[in-house]
Amino acid sequence: MFSTKLHPKVIKFLDKCETQLAKRIRNKLKLVEANPFLYLEHYEGDDFYKLRIGDYRVLIDVDMSRKILFVRHLDHRKRIYNRT
Repeated sequence: MFSTKLHPKVIKFLDKCETQLAKRIRNKLKLVEANPFLYLEHYEGDDFYKLRIGDYRVLIDVDMSRKILFVRHLDHRKRIYNRT
């Protein structure tokens, strides 16, 4: 089982968004902790993995040796790919 660490900007995003959306994102991240590669897809061109949650995308860096998922970016699908 993996653990999840959130970037400060991701925490700020979750604090600002609607409660229901934040809950949905947190629940999905809990599912990913149990079996990450069931849900994650490799992000083309970078060493990130992406997770789709409705219209939102999460870019995650996976540390296999320490079993940690670093959530680096979280935003709407229209804006997420311009940030990397």
